[in-house]
Amino acid sequence: MSTETHGPLTETVFYVLLALHEPLHGYGVMQYVGELSGGRVTLGPGTLYGALTSLAEKGWIEPVAGDTGDRKKEYVITHAGREAVRLELERLEELLRNGRRVAKEERR
Repeated sequence: MSTETHGPLTETVFYVLLALHEPLHGYGVMQYVGELSGGRVTLGPGTLYGALTSLAEKGWIEPVAGDTGDRKKEYVITHAGREAVRLELERLEELLRNGRRVAKEERR
């Protein structure tokens, strides 16, 4: 998988994938993202469930196997989802390196 295959991840998608490194239901994802971002990112139900549907269709997340008897469906990141996160981190690190380099050159 390359970044050209899927392009940059949106902030919402990136945070949802990070949240699902452990199985969570939708409300748990919303809480986790809020905590992780220090309250800066808040996910509404429509945004979250749209993202979950899209990520499941891409094969980046999957429902947790087994019925707990609870109506809340839990999801977890897949190997392909972890790869998407890894590639996004590489892309963001490149942006930071280049941005810092250029900003440092401008201060001279």
